[in-house]
Amino acid sequence: MSGPAVPGTVLVTGTSSGIGLQAAVAAARAGHTVVATMRTLEGARALRSAGETAGVNLDIRRLDVTEPASITEVVAHMLDRYGRIDALVNNAGAGHVGTIENEGLDVVRAVMEVNFFGVVSVTRAALPHLRQSRGRLITVTSVGGVVGQPFSEAYCAAKFAVEGFMESLAPVAATAGVTVTVVEPGAVASSFVDNVGLDPRASPPNDPYASALAGYLARAAQSFSAAQSAESAGAFVAALLDGERPPFRVQTSDAARAFVGVKLADADGSAVQRMTTAWLD
Repeated sequence: MSGPAVPGTVLVTGTSSGIGLQAAVAAARAGHTVVATMRTLEGARALRSAGETAGVNLDIRRLDVTEPASITEVVAHMLDRYGRIDALVNNAGAGHVGTIENEGLDVVRAVMEVNFFGVVSVTRAALPHLRQSRGRLITVTSVGGVVGQPFSEAYCAAKFAVEGFMESLAPVAATAGVTVTVVEPGAVASSFVDNVGLDPRASPPNDPYASALAGYLARAAQSFSAAQSAESAGAFVAALLDGERPPFRVQTSDAARAFVGVKLADADGSAVQRMTTAWLD
């Protein structure tokens, strides 16, 4: 799949909703054999329904990216049943809103475990088989993996780490025929935003950041009111499985490209700081 692709066998993580669900369905519609995974199969109903509506078959499996045994089990299943892995789409992740003075290090470590180490673990398990197929490694990060955002310290740190990991891995993997791409969506209409782990009522008494948090949440609500659809973002991800080798970094919308562009042109960091500080008014 490093050149013009033929239908292959694709592992997609985090497919219970949102981008992952839509990417899995779109990839199956394009002719790929899709092993669609999620942390718990209790969340499989929406995916099964979407697959039936699209008229495609999906091999739905449990995979918790924080559990090495479940990763090993899914990889073994794919090799036993299909004999190969042609592409991995790392999509599983969890949102988080908070600031370090108000939360413990255990919370930060948990965010890193899912959003960074989970990606690393699945990637490590799949790479030997991607080398054999000269396949594609696609990781859904976020514009938050490029631009640090207020009250998203742990989440952005994890996404920055993923981007650094993949940017460093890409030239090494390329020597073995594996194409590495990171995908940076902006705001996407999905249940992701409902699972960020924030209860505004739980702010500590006399929280010095309460006013800034209210400003940030108001700005976030406005951003998500004009969000890209999960179907559009998922189709974008699935399209990277086909055709010529994609670039290392891609965004799923014009808005995401413009947002990331601020950082990539901001040598001293002042433009990003002006932009994000204004969100807290």
